[in-house]
Amino acid sequence: MWPEVLTRLLDHLIWADDRTANAIASLGGPDADLLRGYGHILAAEAVWLTRIAERPMNVSVWPSYTLAECRALAARNHAEFTELKRELAGGGGERIVPYTNSRGESFSNSVSEILHHVCLHGMYHRGQVMQGVRERGGTPLATDFIVFARGE
Repeated sequence: MWPEVLTRLLDHLIWADDRTANAIASLGGPDADLLRGYGHILAAEAVWLTRIAERPMNVSVWPSYTLAECRALAARNHAEFTELKRELAGGGGERIVPYTNSRGESFSNSVSEILHHVCLHGMYHRGQVMQGVRERGGTPLATDFIVFARGE
């Protein structure tokens, strides 16, 4: 059951990332604060993907990206999430990943735990970005899981 649930959450993450970019684009011009928030979501995804793959980290957690750069990073992340979904289907979610956090502390968590964290982290920050879109007169788009599940 858990691999299927997590796969569905990753599908939601990809959908919600795209909707977030579209909502920012609805403002008609760049907004550094919203791009910083959206960039953080994507950079955190990339950081965790590098940890899962046990690659050196090459992304700042709070980057300053343009919308085009955000979309490019999202595409790379989403391709890696698609590969991870295959790993999850084969039982790879239980694989333990050792990593060091930004404070230099060492930890180990399963791939499933890490991916759950990534999905929940993005949900939190997407809400902040959508609130900012609304405050700036743009069109916030719902990124709730239930909206995704209904196919809207």
